[in-house]
Amino acid sequence: MSSQKVKEKSKPTNLLAGATGDWEVIVGMEVHAQVASNAKLFSGASTAFGAEPNSHVSLVDAAMPGMLPVINKECVAQAIRTGLGLKAQINLKSVFDRKNYFYPDLPQGYQISQYKQPVVGEGEVEIDVDGETMKIGIERLHLEQDAGKSLHDQHPDYSYVDLNRSGVALMEIVSKPDLRSSKQAQAYVTKLRSILRYLGTCDGDMEKGNLRADVNVSVRKPGDKLGTRCEIKNVNSIRFIGQAIEYEARRQIDIIEDGGTIDQETRLFDSAKGETRSMRSKEEAHDYRYFPDPDLLPLELTQDYVDSLKSNLPELPDEKRSRFMKTFGLSAYDADVLVAEKALADFFERACLSSRDHGVSATSLIASWVINAVLGRLNKDGITIDQSPISPKQLGDIAGLIGTGEISGKIAKDLFEIVWTEGGDPADIVEKRGMKQVTDTGAIEKAVDEIIAANPEKVEQAKAKPSMLGWFVGQVMKATGGKANPAAVNEILKTKLGI
Repeated sequence: MSSQKVKEKSKPTNLLAGATGDWEVIVGMEVHAQVASNAKLFSGASTAFGAEPNSHVSLVDAAMPGMLPVINKECVAQAIRTGLGLKAQINLKSVFDRKNYFYPDLPQGYQISQYKQPVVGEGEVEIDVDGETMKIGIERLHLEQDAGKSLHDQHPDYSYVDLNRSGVALMEIVSKPDLRSSKQAQAYVTKLRSILRYLGTCDGDMEKGNLRADVNVSVRKPGDKLGTRCEIKNVNSIRFIGQAIEYEARRQIDIIEDGGTIDQETRLFDSAKGETRSMRSKEEAHDYRYFPDPDLLPLELTQDYVDSLKSNLPELPDEKRSRFMKTFGLSAYDADVLVAEKALADFFERACLSSRDHGVSATSLIASWVINAVLGRLNKDGITIDQSPISPKQLGDIAGLIGTGEISGKIAKDLFEIVWTEGGDPADIVEKRGMKQVTDTGAIEKAVDEIIAANPEKVEQAKAKPSMLGWFVGQVMKATGGKANPAAVNEILKTKLGI
């Protein structure tokens, strides 16, 4: 559960206006990330998504009498990797507890989780919002098993239970209540998901429920003590997180300004109506009657084991962003876009390597093509970077052809479209289709002379108004089928027109 201890800020930001003045929104997040592993936390049953109901259930998952849990070492390793990626304290000794509550999809009558002694302690996540960089504190990360799923739409008179998710390993990542707006909360979850994907510890697929968030929201007058919080359960999209916070904060402000008080409760977000609604009164830790699980010994790690995991961590988003800016000379914006998804960053780097085969360094050009052309087409076609019809090598080859002057930017756009829709080697396409840029100054001069001779009135206008030069450039490009070198065209025209 989110701690309500918060570092006071010297100047509250992101205030919401109410009838009685400004209000400050306080947000804490509990993000549940499904561990990327083939087997569950305490059994060997599969974690594969989309199977027939109750087909991935072991005797342990179904809580058959006498069945004992056995810890999955890889799930522990994934939690430690995540903690290291969050710059968090790794606790060499942690304890699994029983969190007791009764629900149809929880066959044991309790959930194996961690309470006072989690595997990962305090850490932080750095986010950028509106040009401001801030660090959001991580309270803890603990391992726990997921519950099953109740199905209510299969029969009008009955509910069914699917235990395929029962026992699946989750990492609950609890933030400190350092967030002050819906935008900050969205940036935090986006960054957290990016880190998890870079680490390979969770795929972050919110549509499948592999990453979901409980959002704690309260409001207060700036400088006052913390208000009563409400928890919004299982919000499963970043867009909905923003909408839920906006609605809930405004709801609480309206109640307080009307003379009412906020009840501490658990709420659900109705995405169709864009509003939260009451689910139940909020439980406290003592309601769950936590106690150490007698079937599981304390989890004890060695520092050498933690260090070995740390030594094999991949480059994370913040580190990659800094390297892209320093090594490739990218702007902060371009670097941010490219490192947001590991697959996109990898695509960019591989394209840069291909361009070097042409003897050119075109990192800024390739960054522009990836961000504008590639992402634009991916969004238009509704596919991911992993499904891109154009490969990093093909894009790098196009950039290389631009860099060596074999094609112009305009020709490159046509070439990109051909490669995207038909495939093929860019250099071969340019050669076979006669797409090479005309750099022969004699041929360009001939086209310029013909256009000048045919447009004497335009010539006089251009001499009086140099901005008319663009018209002549367009005519030359048209006459050469867009193949003339634009720089050469400009120079020859300036000389011929005396500009």
